[in-house]
Amino acid sequence: MSKDRIKELLAQLQDEIRNTDMDDELKTLVSDLDSDIHTVMENDEAVSALIDRAKEVEAGFATRYPTAERFMREVIDALVRMGI
Repeated sequence: MSKDRIKELLAQLQDEIRNTDMDDELKTLVSDLDSDIHTVMENDEAVSALIDRAKEVEAGFATRYPTAERFMREVIDALVRMGI
């Protein structure tokens, strides 16, 4: 999967978050993760801890925000396929 597709998925996730009544802590986690993912992609770094953090955020979405959880799962899958 391309970096452009990951950026597209992240943008969709951000849109979903803006349109969802989500607690501030989870919004902050997603924002920080989004920033970290962009940094890793721009510098072609491989950071396994990033995947672990993404999975934590996804788990936070699982029951309360199923649409956001789906986008997060797609982002994780794309990062794994890219070897990030």
